[in-house]
Amino acid sequence: MRHLRPDLQPEALMTFLAVARLGRYTAAADSLGINHSTVSRRLAALEESLGDRVLVRTPNGWELTDLGHKAMLAAEEMEAAIGRLAAHDSPSTISGLVRIATPDAFGSACAIPALARVQERHPDVAFEVIAATQRVRQHRSGVDVEIVVGKPEVYKASALRLSGYRLALYATDEYLRVYGEPLSLDDLSEHRLIYYVESALQVDELDAAHQRLPLGKPSISSTSVFAHVSATLESAGIGILPDYLAEQYGTLRRVLPTAYEHPVEYWAVVREEGFRKPAVALTIQALVDHAGPQRPAASPATT
Repeated sequence: MRHLRPDLQPEALMTFLAVARLGRYTAAADSLGINHSTVSRRLAALEESLGDRVLVRTPNGWELTDLGHKAMLAAEEMEAAIGRLAAHDSPSTISGLVRIATPDAFGSACAIPALARVQERHPDVAFEVIAATQRVRQHRSGVDVEIVVGKPEVYKASALRLSGYRLALYATDEYLRVYGEPLSLDDLSEHRLIYYVESALQVDELDAAHQRLPLGKPSISSTSVFAHVSATLESAGIGILPDYLAEQYGTLRRVLPTAYEHPVEYWAVVREEGFRKPAVALTIQALVDHAGPQRPAASPATT
C-alpha cells in the first residue's frame, strides 16, 4: 500500500468494509446509517490515501481489487478489535459475523441445522444466510462461505465437497391419473415440466439436467426450488426435484426412475483469508460434519 497518509480515518475503512461485503453503495449506506454521497466521499479518501483503487464496478456490484483484498484484511482486523473492546471479550471467546451464500434447499435442509449447532456452543457467533443459486464469484468477498452446485474452479480459495444428491422426476398420483404416466423420456413432451426459469439459471450443472429432457408443454418455472416442490405437490406438472426434498413428501412418486436421474454435488468455497477467522473455520467444520453423514464424505480440493 503506497502513499499511505497518517490521516487515514477508521470511518473510511469501515465504510469500505460495508461496500465490499454488500456490493452496493446504497446498501452500505443503509447499513451504516449514512447517505450515498458520504459513502462515495469516504471511499474516495481511502483510495487517495492508499494510492490506488480498492473497488471496481462489475455487473454484480462492487468487487475488490488486489489492493482491496489487503485493505479488507486490515479493516476486518480493526472491526474485530473494536468488537472485543465493546463486548469486553476475552481472547478465548469465539465471536463474529459469518455470511453464507447457499442454494435455498441446502440452506434449509443442511446449513441452518449446522449453524444452529454452532450457536449452541458459541452464542457470540452470528450468521447471515443469503439464498443464492449461482456460480462461484472469483473476486467478490461479500460473503465468507459460498455453497455452490457442482465442483467450482476457484482462484486463491479452497473448495470442499460437502455432499451429493440426485435430481429426479416426481409427480403426484392425482397428476398421473389425470394426464397419464410417461413411459419414456420422449413422452415428457406431452407433460408440463416444473423447473428453474431458464433465462435466470446461472449454474451449468442444473442447466444440464434440464437439457437432457424434451421441451414440454407450458409450465410453472421459478428461481426457487421450494416453488418447484409446491407446484409439483399441487399437481401442476412433473417436477425436476432434488431427491432429498421430494422424498420428504409421501404424496410424491418417482417418475421414470430407471430412465432419468442427474447426479449433482454441493461444494463449499472459502477464501484464503476466511480460514484465519475462528468463526468461519467453525462454520466450515459444522457444514462438513452435518452434510457428511447424509451423503458421501467431504474431501478438500484447493486450486
